[in-house]
Amino acid sequence: MYISITILFSLSLSLPLPILSLSPFLSLSPSLSLSLLPPLCFSSFFSVEKCEEALSSPLPHTAFSASSVFNSGYAPGYAKINRRGGAGGWSPQDSDSYPWLQVDLGSRRQVVAVATQGRYSSSDWTTRYRLLYSDSGRNWKPYHRDGNIWAFSGNSNTESMVRHDLAQGIVGRFLRFVPLDWSVEGRIGLRIEVYGCSYWADVINFDGQGVISYRDLCNHKSEGVILHGEGQQGDYITLELRHAKLLLQINLGSNQYGSILGHTSVTSGSLLDDHHWHSVVIERYRRNVNFSLDTHTQHFRTNGEFDHLDLDYELSFGGMPYSGKPVGGGRKNFRGCMESINYNGDNITDLARRKKLDTSSFRNLSFSCIETHSFPVFFNATSFLQLPGRANQDTVSLGFQFRTWNANGLLLFSILDDGTLEITIEDGKVGVHFNMTQMKGSRIDISSGSALNDGQWHAVRLVAKENSVTLMIDGDEASAVRTTTPITVRSGGTYHLGGEEESVHSVLTESFQGCMQAILLDDQPADMHAVEKGIVGVFENVSLDMCAIIDRCMPNHCEHGGRCTQTGESFSCTCDGTGYTGATCHTSVFEQSCEAYKHLGRSSDTYWIDPDGSGPLGPFKVNCNMTEDMVWTTVVNNLPAQTSVTGSSRERRTVLQLNYSASMEQITAITTSAEDCQQHVSYACRMSRLLNTPDGTPYTWWVGRNSEKHFYWGGSGPGIQKCSCGIDRNCTDPKYHCNCDADHKQWREDSGLLVYKDHLPVNQVAVGDTNRPGSEAKLTVGPLRCQGDRNYWNAASFTTPSSYLHFPTFQGETSADISFYFKTSASYGVFLENLGNTDFIRLELKSPTVVSFSFDVGNGPVELAVHSAMPLNDDQWHRVTAERNVKEAVLQLDLTYREARPAPPQGHTRLELFSQLYVGAAGGQRGFLGCIRSLRMNGVTLDLEERSKVTPGVKPGCQGHCTSYGMYCRNGGKCVEKYNGYSCDCRTTAYDGPFCTKDVGGFFEAGTLVRYNFLSEAAAANQDSRFLARPLTPREVNLTREEVAFSFSTSNAPAVLLYVSSQTQDYLALVLRQNGTLQVRYNLGGLKEPFTIDVDQRNLANGQPHSINMSRSNRTLDHYPPVSYSLPEISDTQLNLVKTLFLGKVFETGVVDPVLIEHYNTPGFIGCLSRVEFNGIAPLKTALRTPPASYQGKLVESNCGASPLTIPPMSAATDPWRVDSGAEFPFNEERVIPDGVNRNSAIIGGEDRSRSTYWRIIAVVIFTILCTLVFLIRYMFRHKGSYHTNESKAAEPASSESADTTIIGTDPNPETIDESKKEWFI
Repeated sequence: MYISITILFSLSLSLPLPILSLSPFLSLSPSLSLSLLPPLCFSSFFSVEKCEEALSSPLPHTAFSASSVFNSGYAPGYAKINRRGGAGGWSPQDSDSYPWLQVDLGSRRQVVAVATQGRYSSSDWTTRYRLLYSDSGRNWKPYHRDGNIWAFSGNSNTESMVRHDLAQGIVGRFLRFVPLDWSVEGRIGLRIEVYGCSYWADVINFDGQGVISYRDLCNHKSEGVILHGEGQQGDYITLELRHAKLLLQINLGSNQYGSILGHTSVTSGSLLDDHHWHSVVIERYRRNVNFSLDTHTQHFRTNGEFDHLDLDYELSFGGMPYSGKPVGGGRKNFRGCMESINYNGDNITDLARRKKLDTSSFRNLSFSCIETHSFPVFFNATSFLQLPGRANQDTVSLGFQFRTWNANGLLLFSILDDGTLEITIEDGKVGVHFNMTQMKGSRIDISSGSALNDGQWHAVRLVAKENSVTLMIDGDEASAVRTTTPITVRSGGTYHLGGEEESVHSVLTESFQGCMQAILLDDQPADMHAVEKGIVGVFENVSLDMCAIIDRCMPNHCEHGGRCTQTGESFSCTCDGTGYTGATCHTSVFEQSCEAYKHLGRSSDTYWIDPDGSGPLGPFKVNCNMTEDMVWTTVVNNLPAQTSVTGSSRERRTVLQLNYSASMEQITAITTSAEDCQQHVSYACRMSRLLNTPDGTPYTWWVGRNSEKHFYWGGSGPGIQKCSCGIDRNCTDPKYHCNCDADHKQWREDSGLLVYKDHLPVNQVAVGDTNRPGSEAKLTVGPLRCQGDRNYWNAASFTTPSSYLHFPTFQGETSADISFYFKTSASYGVFLENLGNTDFIRLELKSPTVVSFSFDVGNGPVELAVHSAMPLNDDQWHRVTAERNVKEAVLQLDLTYREARPAPPQGHTRLELFSQLYVGAAGGQRGFLGCIRSLRMNGVTLDLEERSKVTPGVKPGCQGHCTSYGMYCRNGGKCVEKYNGYSCDCRTTAYDGPFCTKDVGGFFEAGTLVRYNFLSEAAAANQDSRFLARPLTPREVNLTREEVAFSFSTSNAPAVLLYVSSQTQDYLALVLRQNGTLQVRYNLGGLKEPFTIDVDQRNLANGQPHSINMSRSNRTLDHYPPVSYSLPEISDTQLNLVKTLFLGKVFETGVVDPVLIEHYNTPGFIGCLSRVEFNGIAPLKTALRTPPASYQGKLVESNCGASPLTIPPMSAATDPWRVDSGAEFPFNEERVIPDGVNRNSAIIGGEDRSRSTYWRIIAVVIFTILCTLVFLIRYMFRHKGSYHTNESKAAEPASSESADTTIIGTDPNPETIDESKKEWFI
């Protein structure tokens, strides 16, 4: 059933309270509601029309009082609205430092509105005032709104009436209007009216000995049990005050093994021992609980798995008559008042009044609330209070209570007869400083306490007399600090509290902000009533008989686990370790997806992502694999590959639970926005059936995202109880639809991809056929892989100035963030707008270089603008982020330009909108022309594409991404437009990767060569099919310029690095000489000997990477570093009829320079070549990528020859996205990647010869085991002929070279073949 409990409480007594009990048995299942309601809650009994009475006008003059009166004609009784009696209203004396007008409504009333006028026919009016209320005319409480002591706007003339409806109604008997500002032409003038209705409620006074229940509570103690009930099975509910905060503890049941723990604890409120009424409402339905305190409501679910609250002991209000099971004894009973206690529709207060409940524990049950006698004083940053003491006393005896949020401040200062005394709070400790002027070196400094700036009341007691000083905090003897330093003190007779006058100067000038009460000076209580009447003392900017301290951290405006700290004026948030930033920890520091990281120029790695930005999901780690045309997001699980399963049956299945490196909510965010997702599953079996038949009960199933069972396997789809082989009709036994269902004794396997993303990821796999002798299964569930991010590319194009999209009203009352990308060629336009009565929010392109963010939350319009140094209407993507919260407003453009504006310390904080959200144009504003994409508001992506499909003037999607992101395609890569982004085409470059920045290289062993043919298609037809032929245009046959670039590393010399041959005697060669120096050799004709250049006299065969960049134009030859050479004048300028390019070694027919063959070609280049380019082609990349392979020997792809990056990556210390940057963020440790290895990442690096030999040995062993003699004879030994060569006889391959490390390519010229060579194929 549904249970409701309502209580309104006030802590106002120091008497012990009795306990009121409900008995004997309560079964509160499956729901409970407890509510403690304030006077405002009577709005449920009185309609708005009935609660509009004018309450002050009918009252007699005696019901009005004031701090002072200008003269008898200005008496407070004349301060009735629209009345002209006397002088036409109330005005105080000009010397009144704390003016106020008070009205006694005769009894407690519900007040819903107030109104003011100036004094009739005068220049006197009040422009701003505060409203205080009280039940007794003492202990005033200021009216609060939006977390601040509210200041109402008043009048601007004498006759117009200004009315304010109270957003939160109040209940009280006395109202006090405190003017803050008034007419500059006259003085304070005031007439008032109060609107509301009658209020009545039963009240019970608790003295700490008894207990009771239902609706209202008024409290003056910071500890005490308000409600408690428990059952024999461990169920309980307890509501109590702890440290002036309300603590709700509830347990719907825990099991005896401890695996189900139902205890749930929630805290709400602060400073509840303030002698004022507070409302509490607790509503529970099964495990869902609404916990409301005053105007703040928390929604939560209880822990555990049970829904019923079984209470078989009595339910007690005001204390715990029995030793409760949740905790041990020692809990204090509640001291204060409760009224209107309702429990599931029963008025407990009324039942207690009519003696229908057991109240025997009460010594003196009272149905009226006894008011407190404390007189608090509130200090702000400019306040001070001067009080008299007893002069010329040989003992200084002081005491007071204080509460504050400030860690530092001056509590008390006094000029003694022969020195000074200061009592301060310093870093949360109370310090006492005596500085005696008559005795040199007679200074005493003592301190006690810690963390006293916690907002709680703390008592200070100081006694100083001859040769003895004692300081005690909170009456705790353990905190007492004593000193026996020789000292003689005599009181000065005057004490300054909270601050000081300008004529008095203490060492510590920072004023105290907070409250004081129970002030004792020289063993005499301070008469604060006399101070209020102006009889004794002097004060400035203090609030008497009121503690207006506010807990600005309750409710906590610091989001996402940010830590809130506060002072008397403001609060601040510490966001360290949360993954969020900003004044309220609202904005995520991470990108929303791997797709976003790619388009920031990031490469494959492990990153933190935050799919919903400022939403409730926290950041988490994923592996991002950025390929040329796709971006894959990988989330790993903890199930080891080939997990063995035995001993399971249909009756008792083995359930394998998978835990992922992210929560299910986080994974859902990935799959929802992804283009598609997949997860590989594999079931290896031996006499273990998988699905059986499509019509039968499956032996094994898996559970997906929504805890639903699925009976299909990888390669199949929902509703099809088959495996991949059943879909392809190639199962081992055609009678079955899975290989394993054939129940063979041999090992079989069913594997494939699960691609229906709404079912992913796999959370559980239940295996049910491994209990027979010889039966076994091995299960593998791969990581979840999702491709793309539809939210990132969700875009709309606005084609007319009047076109717009509309969405539901934006809900961002206290915290709002907006982010999007835009591109336009227009000079202005409204991006979006949402309106309220007076509130609004708007983002706009105001000019080609200015973006503005304007809003109004009730304090007047605010506009932030950022100015770009470059035009924004350049048809390129620009990013805008805007945020507004209770602390500040921020506008940022392109992560470069930023404007921030702090929120006013007082005023409205809630953004109240009611119209639809318009994107593009609205309200007659200048419409936006262009594209908007990835529009997110408070972490939610608006579906612009879907809405634009049905909106005239707006088209889904947007082209032209390369104009903004083409810069990321490096090294000659071409940007290719896509509907949802772009990609980099690296095919014509010597690079790879998503941005053409990954060097493509290879490791050359002795004898390895790469050959690239520059031949026509006809000539290529006569070449061996294993060589690539690329036809060139006629202009390319004769070259007058060459561009050569590559990197290399080697420890062997001499060697041929690059050789370009021709059908004539012309050639180009880059070689390493015997001493490791680099030489360029040109033979273009016209010279008897080739033209040679010794480029670098260093030994480059030192194992280090070196980079070569060379270009020739006619006779001018340049290389990098910039050095120029000129060919001789008699030299030809054309490289005629280019034929072939070789890397590593020359293997060519026809005329070849004999010096090159004899001195440099044997044994060939051994080392690494990388990013080889020649006149716009990439021969090495082509050899590695394009089958059939155009190389001989063993060529292993590697970038070991690459030189250092020309574009340095962001350092780990400054890269906030890298997981090794030092930042740690909260996440479930059980979800961490099991071994920390990214199995989708390639290991890139050089390979030495020993490693190559090692792998050759492994390859030979495996090859020998797997191959039979027949395969060796048939496939390894094939006679392919021999060839003539111009290579010298001394250049025979070294005997150390094994035949299986070199693949000999056949020469394409059949006329040169003889029987001297053989070729081996594997």
